[in-house]
Amino acid sequence: MAIQGPIPISFEQVFPHGCYLVGNVEQVKDFDASTNGRTVYAKDRTTGEPVWQVPVMDGDPTVKASQKTVAVKILSATEPIAPPAVAGVPITPVEFVGMTVTPYVSQTGRLAYSLRATGMRPPRAKQAPAGKEAAA
Repeated sequence: MAIQGPIPISFEQVFPHGCYLVGNVEQVKDFDASTNGRTVYAKDRTTGEPVWQVPVMDGDPTVKASQKTVAVKILSATEPIAPPAVAGVPITPVEFVGMTVTPYVSQTGRLAYSLRATGMRPPRAKQAPAGKEAAA
């Protein structure tokens, strides 16, 4: 099969309605390599970069409540910095760059997806479709 490893995908394909930070960035622990009193942090097998993760809420109103929050893993030599909070809004909108998706079969036997990115930033302004002008 020609597809091996993570599949490149755009942010807009994963989160067409946007997504929002609902927790803090944390470095992912390598539970297999860690021992009593000695924590080892995960590194990406391909790049060797440290792996961080952040929980986000999908902005799609049709997604079931139990599936709204997902973790996005970020490969970065340094701790990724969350975008600044928006005044008066309790959750922070975010956009991920360099996204990939890896399908796998979960412990329950269902198809699941691992989302990875190379960075995060504040969302960019949405572009109006060509030939359409914004209403005044």
